Amino acid sequence: MERKKADKAREETGKMENGDPSPVHLKSNIKGDEGNIALLFFLYTLQGIPLGLSAAIPMILQNRGVSYKQQAEFSFVNWPFSVKLLWAPVVDCMFSSRIGRRKSWLIPTQYLIGSFMLLLSSHVNQWLGDNGDPNIGILTLLFFSLNFLAATQDIAVDGWALTMLKKCNVGHASTCNSVGQTAGFFLSYVLFMALESPTFCNTYLRSVPEKEGLVTLAGFLYFWGWIFILTTTIVAVMKKEREMHDAEHQSVPDRDIKNAYSLLLQILKLEPVKLLVLILLTSKIGFSATDSVMSLKLVETGIPKEQLALMAVPLIPLQIALPLIIAKYTTGPRPLDLYLKAIPYRLMFGFVAALLVWITPVLVPNPKEGLTAFYYVLLLVCYSVHQICVYSMFVSIMAFFARISDPIVGGTYMTLLNTVTNLGGNWPATLSLWFVDTLTWKQCFGAIPDTNDSCSDQLRQELCTQSGGKCATTIDGYYIETVICAVIGFTWLSWGRRKIQHVQSLEDGAWKIPKRNR
Repeated sequence: MERKKADKAREETGKMENGDPSPVHLKSNIKGDEGNIALLFFLYTLQGIPLGLSAAIPMILQNRGVSYKQQAEFSFVNWPFSVKLLWAPVVDCMFSSRIGRRKSWLIPTQYLIGSFMLLLSSHVNQWLGDNGDPNIGILTLLFFSLNFLAATQDIAVDGWALTMLKKCNVGHASTCNSVGQTAGFFLSYVLFMALESPTFCNTYLRSVPEKEGLVTLAGFLYFWGWIFILTTTIVAVMKKEREMHDAEHQSVPDRDIKNAYSLLLQILKLEPVKLLVLILLTSKIGFSATDSVMSLKLVETGIPKEQLALMAVPLIPLQIALPLIIAKYTTGPRPLDLYLKAIPYRLMFGFVAALLVWITPVLVPNPKEGLTAFYYVLLLVCYSVHQICVYSMFVSIMAFFARISDPIVGGTYMTLLNTVTNLGGNWPATLSLWFVDTLTWKQCFGAIPDTNDSCSDQLRQELCTQSGGKCATTIDGYYIETVICAVIGFTWLSWGRRKIQHVQSLEDGAWKIPKRNR
């Protein structure tokens, strides 16, 4: 969603920078562009596959007894899309004219994605711990590389969309991005989690129960690995980049890269931008426990992971309607007023989420028999409330970005702010996962002799088990973390409210790069 907004801004401002009419002023006519739109949709769908898989793996790992510190380690796989601006100028400026400006990067990255998937399909069961403990280091490295390649593919496809489509149709690129990436995520997260689950398949899709689902992770990776390789070959052979666009963009690559990074530096030197970056990097600390840990805790209580994944289906209409409804309140000169109003509700929701996790074992004593209608509705209501808070903050901050971005460099400006926003959500999520185990207190019960020792580390847990005892959680670090995050969040709000109101009150000129530096 963040990328959709940034892409749209780049499309509109990019044409203005070249002296061309903005596409928003041209009437759309897709005649002759049907194939290009279909190709863009397909490329963005492929991009969503690694993202969905990266969301599915933590759910699978949670059922295999990994620690939250290991979950924190794996969460680094989500970082490439948050820092892709670091290498985006290289992708934009370095290319082979013979192959094509965008195909120079698109073809090799998609081949590599397919190759990584085929490699994963051969060893993923071993690395997930079918015959031992999961190898989190290898999984993190490979899925980080997969998402790094997907982020690079995203940069290339974003740029190609602006030259592949006619001027009057470039607005459809952001739609292809949003819908295609959502479709890919749905296929590799929601649909995969359902078809991989023996319980779901035996309940809804089979007459004779079996021990495995209709799809395995290895088989899913193998299938999509070959899809990437085959379709990339077709695109490489059949699809040509328009020569006139290649000619338009010929320049000295080194100088272009230097100018691109210089432009980013000039934006970051602006005093209002420095303050806004500080706000964006710290504003989500208060929500991190809920956003990153809640779903894993529900899986830990026994709620089937496929049921949580399928919660995305009834929320789709809400996710479509919310931006349209919220936009009415963010189109004025003070879009961040809604942002500030949503923060206390989102912080308080952290306690609601913790309460839901706490009462789940009581309301669903035997999750394998299925969820009760009451609990399912309760879960749906909680997720809906969370989505309303999230979208209220997201739409308002995007509206503010659109208002303040210097139109001369609007695409770079929006992308930079979106990158900082994503990073501001990723680093607190990783830390939240890391500290759950540290804040959790476990005690050894039933050991002979009964020493009542703590199970603070792996060695003590093994000694407890060898003595005939069992480690039981006395204080769950998730609940402590929820309180800590709420305290930090409300403390931040007392500071952030004044700062946000200040940056919102600044004149548009304060956000513009001085003409001598453009």
